[in-house]
Amino acid sequence: MDITQYFTDYTLRTITLGTAVLGAICGMLGSFAVLRKQSLLGDAISHAALPGIAVAFLITGAKDSNVLLLGALVSGLIGVFWIRGITTKTHLKTDTALGLILSLFFGFGMLLLTYIQKQPNANQAGLDKYLFGQAATLVESDVLLMVIVTGISLLVMLLFWKEFKLLLFDKNYAMTLGFNTKFIDGLISFFIVLAIVIGLQTVGVVLMSAMLLAPAAAARQWTNSLSTMVILAAIFGAFSGVFGTAISASQNNLSTGPVIVLVAAIFVIVSFLFSPERGIIFKQIRLIKNRRDLQLKKTLYFMYDIVRDHDDISRPHAIRILNSFQGFTKKTLSKLEEKNWITIQGQNWSMTEDGFETAANLYNNNLPES
Repeated sequence: MDITQYFTDYTLRTITLGTAVLGAICGMLGSFAVLRKQSLLGDAISHAALPGIAVAFLITGAKDSNVLLLGALVSGLIGVFWIRGITTKTHLKTDTALGLILSLFFGFGMLLLTYIQKQPNANQAGLDKYLFGQAATLVESDVLLMVIVTGISLLVMLLFWKEFKLLLFDKNYAMTLGFNTKFIDGLISFFIVLAIVIGLQTVGVVLMSAMLLAPAAAARQWTNSLSTMVILAAIFGAFSGVFGTAISASQNNLSTGPVIVLVAAIFVIVSFLFSPERGIIFKQIRLIKNRRDLQLKKTLYFMYDIVRDHDDISRPHAIRILNSFQGFTKKTLSKLEEKNWITIQGQNWSMTEDGFETAANLYNNNLPES
């Protein structure tokens, strides 16, 4: 597809900008949900928004997106309020409360949608787009709303950055400092609900939680800094929106929302595999290296046991003596020589001063404390 279409085609330009902004705000706010270990929160809120859409339609009888999303916002906030109420007033854990609200609200929402579909009102057509998303229906006013919400979220995040960090990593300490943790927690939850609601039209109820969590999960693999994680999550989310839109636009019969989520999943997979600190591949490389280092030092330690009782540590010893040491290999011998810990002459080896000193340190470190 010609890249100039992104600038000349109104629909494509609007959808691309909208999905990029949506990805950015979901990445930013999703970071807080991931770090608070409330990954199911996005799923619960997105499903809790469905009955709000249906009730708003039943009250107004019109498919005005702003009215429907307002209903979704109210319903989502009620869902959050109920989740917090269940966890504080009962002995149930957060994951149980999230699962209950998700299934209860989604079941009620599907019941209302079924009822609406049987009404003799032609306007009911298209409400199901909030289930699976329909990015093609985005217009400039929708994108403008996303930009405004993103701007407000960023401003609030900057104003309450210290409070957010304290709440995330040490809630009790924040309380001792006099911070209103309930207000801060409610503020985070409100903007998460807001981000989910504005994304329903694009990605849909079913996939919205993935849009919220995938960029944040990917970003978490690359850093231990909250600010860096939020920035990376926003970037991953924005690129997921742009690339997902491009792929769906280049092929026929590809829904934009699911493609965006799949692109976000690719970011997660790549991060899980290749991030330097937490990546599976680099972890495996470090594990193999540590095993080799351990084997090397075990062999050197065995050699030290042989030579330490001799007056001349450089006295040659036959290599075949080492065959009795389990795990010894010729490759290990070559590595020891490369490190200048031993020298090899024919079928004999002898320990160097550096090797003896290194082995002595290993021996001393392994002595039991008195």
